[in-house]
Amino acid sequence: MTHGPQVITTKDYLYLKDQLSWELLAMKKCSHFAKECSDPEIAAAIDRVGQMHLRHYEMLLKHLKNDNDAEMKRVQQLQ
Repeated sequence: MTHGPQVITTKDYLYLKDQLSWELLAMKKCSHFAKECSDPEIAAAIDRVGQMHLRHYEMLLKHLKNDNDAEMKRVQQLQ
């Protein structure tokens, strides 16, 4: 799926909020452990994983930045 739904339900919103927290935590842990690691190759691999979690975080954030209220009103008017 290249884009999110036009309307995000409350249940979807709560799940996305939890997922954002998990992605942020994973990113922070990767950053911490990459700094603690003495092997530069392993530190770089851990850092890449942290960057992946950052990309996932940003992607989820885009879904939440929808103008969800306006879309909900539009859907209700159609019904």
